[in-house]
Amino acid sequence: MSRNKLSFLSLIVLLCACSSDSDAQTRKSQRATVTQLVGPAKIEILYWRPVARGRELFGALVPWARVWTPSADSAALISTSTDLTIAGSRLPAGKYAIWMIPDRDSWSVIFSSAQPVFHLKLPGPGEEVLRVKVKPASAEHMETLGFYFPMVDGDSAVLNMHWGRTVVPMTIRAQ
Repeated sequence: MSRNKLSFLSLIVLLCACSSDSDAQTRKSQRATVTQLVGPAKIEILYWRPVARGRELFGALVPWARVWTPSADSAALISTSTDLTIAGSRLPAGKYAIWMIPDRDSWSVIFSSAQPVFHLKLPGPGEEVLRVKVKPASAEHMETLGFYFPMVDGDSAVLNMHWGRTVVPMTIRAQ
């Protein structure tokens, strides 16, 4: 490859890297990663954090009974190094997109093998690995959507998805 072509390619790579950094700095929804060891399992959640900005969230911005991912731009991802039991059902070790169906009294949490995907591409037939029902709770307002582990004890934990005044707790046990 000629020296001019190599210099041109180097310049293109540098410009792409710089534009990605400035895009990340000006985005309204910031990327987040949460990692937690639960017994032998390493659990990692990767997502983009949307901000409430005074909007009514569940039942309005996020309609009741419609599939939604708790992330902006791309579906939230969870990876686990070992099998887990989530809300009493088995999730094999692997990497999955997280989808939810909100309702006033119970939420469905769906783990899909189709990942990574854009946040509006819903899981298709055969891509759903696990679906569990969980009961939402009310809490203090949290402006920016977050996943966190408020309790970890030996081989069990609780994983919360919290946005606005809504918390969706998921019990987890490592296999």
